[in-house]
Amino acid sequence: MKWTLSTPSVVSRFAPTLGSFARAALDVVLPPRCLSCAESVDRQGTLCTRCWSGLTFLAPPWCACCGEPFEGVVGTDPSDDSICARCAGSSPPYARARSALSYDDGSRGMIVGFKHADQTYAASAFGGWLVRAGAELLTPGVIVAPVPLHRWKLFSRRYNQAALLAQDVGRRAGLPVLQGLLVRHRRTTPQGAYGRAGRQRNIRGAFHVRPALVERIRGQPVVLIDDVLTTGATVAECARVLLRAGAGRVDVLTVARVIRAGAP
Repeated sequence: MKWTLSTPSVVSRFAPTLGSFARAALDVVLPPRCLSCAESVDRQGTLCTRCWSGLTFLAPPWCACCGEPFEGVVGTDPSDDSICARCAGSSPPYARARSALSYDDGSRGMIVGFKHADQTYAASAFGGWLVRAGAELLTPGVIVAPVPLHRWKLFSRRYNQAALLAQDVGRRAGLPVLQGLLVRHRRTTPQGAYGRAGRQRNIRGAFHVRPALVERIRGQPVVLIDDVLTTGATVAECARVLLRAGAGRVDVLTVARVIRAGAP
């Protein structure tokens, strides 16, 4: 997709926090554009009708553990504790994973724009979707934390998209956010170059819990926030590190997830 961005990143980064008058003035100078295709829309952080209709929002029935939708299964009871064959054979270290969207042709463009093209104003829309998708995870007493970037990647990108999402989720859900809870102390090669096993090897040992925050999570449930769940290798490694540091439980919440072909 060709990006034709009309909103400068330095302004768009603060757009979600502007007052109504300032937002109206911004919309006059920099007309709001669709998060996905950059067509004109009525307000910042929204999608046009065509792009909205192309999104696949996820809903039960899904695996109670990893959140993979059960294809072709009728029933929408969110309390159903059925799990998929993969989780039954080898449970991930996190307790539950939930995602708002399927990561597909309808969602990929806007997520890539948010992650790599300075479309940080999308965090407000994504945050609302995350809170709805993760309602069962975001309960009182939970600590919200983002999956971190390595310092050199953060320096080059200038922002951590997961941190922006975590901040918005925490604000909406009224939960504390520990932005620096996890540290990515080892730089890894991009995960996209590997399959499942390769991703696990690549990410192993890349994270640690910031020592000053260990006592804050001891015995407490933590919800990890990220943009996309692919194989789950990154969030699984983060969960292992948090559990070893004493977290009571780790759940995962992402904007989108890759749906496996032939999912159960």
